[in-house]
Parts: sequence; C-alpha cells; structure tokens
Amino acid sequence: MNENSNRKQNKGGRTPKSNPSIHRHVFRLTDEENAKLLSLFEASGMVNKAKFIISVLFGREIKTVKIDKALLDFYMRLTSFHSQFRSIGVNYNQVVKLLYRNFSEKKAAAYLYKLEKQTAEMAVLCQKIIQLTEDFEANHLKK
Repeated sequence: MNENSNRKQNKGGRTPKSNPSIHRHVFRLTDEENAKLLSLFEASGMVNKAKFIISVLFGREIKTVKIDKALLDFYMRLTSFHSQFRSIGVNYNQVVKLLYRNFSEKKAAAYLYKLEKQTAEMAVLCQKIIQLTEDFEANHLKK
C-alpha cells in the first residue's frame, strides 16, 4: 500500500504543449482560389493543411507595399507640370512661326529677342525644378 502512495497520481489526458497555437485567423476563398490552394496542398505532400498554409506564409518572403500619399501627390503634380511645360514648347514653336509669317524681319526679330529672354528665365527655373526633384528623390525615394 505504501508503494501505491509513493507513485505520482496520473490525472490522465494529454500532456500540455510547451508552445500551444492559440491564435486563430479566418479567411474566405472563392471556388477558383480554393481549387488552387488544394492543388498546391496536394502537390506539397504535407498531411496537415494548417501547417501547409503556415509554411507558405512564413516560408516565403512577403513583400509589402507602402503608399505614401505625399509622394503620390508630388508625382501627380510633377506629371501635370511636365505636360504644361511641353505645351509651352508647342506654343513657343507656333509663336515663332507666326512672328515670321505676320511681321517684318525687323519687328519679328525684336519680338523674338523678348521671347528669348523669357525662355532663358524659364530654362533657369527648369534647372531649379530638376535640382529640387533630384534632391527629393535622393531623400525620399531611394530607400
């Protein structure tokens, strides 16, 4: 009888796991997505579907995309500015043609001189814009 009391009492049941899986996530699939998942599961040769999904999720590199609204706004404004700049170039060509067609050589040259001065100022402004854009790209886009 003494021998029975010295033995540990077995309460029965399963031995507790050292790191139990207690977090649950649920997602829904369409018929096509489910068929693709099942075919991948069968091709893997794994027995447990949950372990297969975990290995797919954490076994591969998952890429995340962060969309910065300020960057997107900057890009949109830069694109619209570029299109406006192109339209200025088209208008510039049209103005030069009209000057030579409708005015005398002397008058056309005088107007063209004024236009060239404005164009030089616009070129300086364009260089500043290009420099600002390069600085922005260096500081914010190349991460």
